[in-house]
Amino acid sequence: MKLSYKLFAGFLLISLLFTAVAIVNIRLSDAVIENTVWVSRSQVVVRNSASLQRDIIDMETGLRGFLLNGNETFLQPYVQAKNKLPSLFQETKKFISGLPGQEEKMNEIIHLQNRWRRVYAEPLIAMVRTDVDKVDDTFHLRLDSLVLGEKALMDSIRTSFSEFNAYEYQVRTERRERLNNSIINTKQLSTILTILSVILGLSWAYYITRLISGRIIKMVTLAEQVSQGDYKTQIIDNSRDELSQLSHSLNRMSATIGETFTELDRKNKELDQFAYVVSHDLKAPLRGIEVVSRWVEEDMGTQLPPKVQEYLMMMRIRVHRMENLINGILALARIGRTKQIEEEVDVNILLSEVVDMLTPPPGFRIEVQDNMPILYTIRIQLQQVFSNLINNAIKYHDKSEGLIKVTCQELDDFYEFSVADNGPGIDPDYHERIFVIFQTLQERDAVESTGVGLTIVKKIVEWQGGTIGVRSQPGQGATFTFTWPKK
Repeated sequence: MKLSYKLFAGFLLISLLFTAVAIVNIRLSDAVIENTVWVSRSQVVVRNSASLQRDIIDMETGLRGFLLNGNETFLQPYVQAKNKLPSLFQETKKFISGLPGQEEKMNEIIHLQNRWRRVYAEPLIAMVRTDVDKVDDTFHLRLDSLVLGEKALMDSIRTSFSEFNAYEYQVRTERRERLNNSIINTKQLSTILTILSVILGLSWAYYITRLISGRIIKMVTLAEQVSQGDYKTQIIDNSRDELSQLSHSLNRMSATIGETFTELDRKNKELDQFAYVVSHDLKAPLRGIEVVSRWVEEDMGTQLPPKVQEYLMMMRIRVHRMENLINGILALARIGRTKQIEEEVDVNILLSEVVDMLTPPPGFRIEVQDNMPILYTIRIQLQQVFSNLINNAIKYHDKSEGLIKVTCQELDDFYEFSVADNGPGIDPDYHERIFVIFQTLQERDAVESTGVGLTIVKKIVEWQGGTIGVRSQPGQGATFTFTWPKK
């Protein structure tokens, strides 16, 4: 399976699980809301039932007070409760809509209350308001009968309210239990599903991460082995996904690099052999020409015209120049191709050795800055750079006396060395040209030069990772500056 399919499948599975969690939470929340509404409705119904009972009791109390002393003031609670009951009954019936048992019980209470008021309360009030002249034994018998009926009916109303409230309390208790169970279930299921989602997500992420990182580590290991010269290493990857294609590409790259370096090594060996042969074959005729010129001088002796002697001397000079040119080209070609050992180099001591080796003319003074750094580098290359720069400052000087200063400045990752002279200077138009092979500013017959020295210096400095440049104006001397890595 492709890696992209695995990632998509993992995200799809996690998304489905989170969707399931959301749906379950929504349903559980609906159950909680539904039970909460039921509990709230039941509280309102019980509160309205208590208000209804209180108002009916107020009517009963007012009626009995009026029956005892005939004072109309006692009827005020009766009248007030009578006006409130219809709206309160209507509101209560709205809350119990959908509950047939409660609706039936409430209709029964309404019927009993209306019957109590119509059959007993109103007639009793009317009888008490009757004139004294109309009161007889029959009146008292009827009054007693109505009072007894009123009490019996009121007891029935109380019984109905008790049954109504008992049922409502039972419903509310059941709904409260459901509410509590819904809340508990919501917490438990939400926690379980959330933990399950997190575990599944982390597990899938760990699987994908391990799958990818493990194979990337193999690729990094391959790259490190290739960088260390092991081009035979290969990655074994039997998967068939996007990373497998990268592994196969890296294997092909490693094999290609190995073949390329093998071919390059073979060509380098051929080139070294060719350079040796060419050097030997070129130097042999040159030495022959020099020997023949000396034989001619020895054989002819004083009979040799001065002009011919001058030509023979010029011939030997050209032969030596050609030999130096061959040596310079070989030295340039070998830079960076041969293994050279790094060592601790005290630049002060190195410069002292360079100056002693160059043996500058008596009129030249070479000043070296104190406290030159100590480097861990290839000694012969740094020596060759200083030797070429100081030798050029002496060779191309236009006066019999001169001053050459060697200084150093520390940078972040490099040391910046400068070799400055007070010679004739160099026109800015030639600042780039002097680093090109075989390029010289003066005729070779005027100053013996192969035109390779600064090219060698530039190649050595750049091979070390540094840079080299020149600052100069005609008649103001020249300063060659190059950087050399600290490590």
